[in-house]
Amino acid sequence: MVLGDDPPLYYLEIVARCAVIYVWTIVLLRWIGGRSVTQLSLVEFLLVIALGSAVGDALFYPDVPLAQAMLVILVVVLINKAIDGAILRWDLVKRIVDGGPVEMVRDGRIVVRSINHRTMGHAELVSALRSAGVRNLGEVDRVYMEANGRLSVFRRDTPRAGLAIEPPPEVDVAGRPAPVAAGASAACCGNCGLVVSRGDATRAEARLGPCPECGQDRWVTPVAPGDDPALAAQAAATKR
Repeated sequence: MVLGDDPPLYYLEIVARCAVIYVWTIVLLRWIGGRSVTQLSLVEFLLVIALGSAVGDALFYPDVPLAQAMLVILVVVLINKAIDGAILRWDLVKRIVDGGPVEMVRDGRIVVRSINHRTMGHAELVSALRSAGVRNLGEVDRVYMEANGRLSVFRRDTPRAGLAIEPPPEVDVAGRPAPVAAGASAACCGNCGLVVSRGDATRAEARLGPCPECGQDRWVTPVAPGDDPALAAQAAATKR
């Protein structure tokens, strides 16, 4: 019951298995991205999984010796403490295990490369910004995705026109940004929110071509913060 019938060397194998699986799981979780463990750090999240598995096996399977389960739990905790100590001592280990903040929005436009790097979809980012009370990308100066998956939003002192993200188009079709009118003074990328002035966008909307930042070719009329997107759409339709 306590030691089981396994030879003593098997306990060394348990230690090696724990170490290999622990490191391998950290690599996979870092690859998935920090947003998957929003409420816990990566090490804490992995500790919960490992301890839950080790404790569960000992509780539910009578053929699992208690000594082996206790050794697994001890090894997991020791590895966790060692990683915590290494994180506090070496910045390189901290960057490898925890990662760091990633710039998601810069100067009112979405940094598409950062979205791909953090495996966070465009819709997820926009939804998180709405949860933070952002109606228009023109309100935002910088947005960072922290290592724990949360967003830090820094607003502009003076909001400017940009890509409207509220109300969601799935909820209110009339709230969708209006296409660029022929006489519009500026155009806004409907994907990343890049705003170009008429001096930069010398051609009509249909000939603007791909956005230089994200490569999409859907251009809309930038909306000033506080304006009703439906009114902007109506005004653009009137100009045409």
